[in-house]
Amino acid sequence: METYRHYVSGVFAHRDQAEKVVSELVVAGLPLERVHLFDKDSAPPAHTSTESSDVVLKDIVVDGAIGTVVGTGVGALLTVAMVAANVTLFVASPLIAPLVMLGWGAGIGGFVGASVGAAEKAKPLSALVHDAIVNGSLVVVTETLSAEETESAAQIFKAAVGDYTDAV
Repeated sequence: METYRHYVSGVFAHRDQAEKVVSELVVAGLPLERVHLFDKDSAPPAHTSTESSDVVLKDIVVDGAIGTVVGTGVGALLTVAMVAANVTLFVASPLIAPLVMLGWGAGIGGFVGASVGAAEKAKPLSALVHDAIVNGSLVVVTETLSAEETESAAQIFKAAVGDYTDAV
């Protein structure tokens, strides 16, 4: 059974606006423990682990493996090209040099692939909150546990800051 969990947030320039939204959310029935106001002096929120918290690690492993295969292929092509060009490295060590080239190709390919896997495709909410706080704004984040709570919170934020975009 999946639990419903959604985060609704708003960014505010002034503390009084943010505090007004917090009080409206509490009046609407959201417990104060699930309504958070973040500013530059706030402690970072506690991270709750989810089933998908190792998605980035899986992406790094898969992209690293793909990068290693591609890097090995590129290393093999470079080895053949250097042998054809009669580069002196291959004359001095005809057995070790091709293996070194393959290894370097695989290593560089794996590093590039892992870097691609680690690159964020979309900023998570925590990064957006951090960016807003660093730029002097206040952020109100509320955790909703039902569709009704989400709709109620969204209406309060919409009234306070204008239209919104739901990034699921």
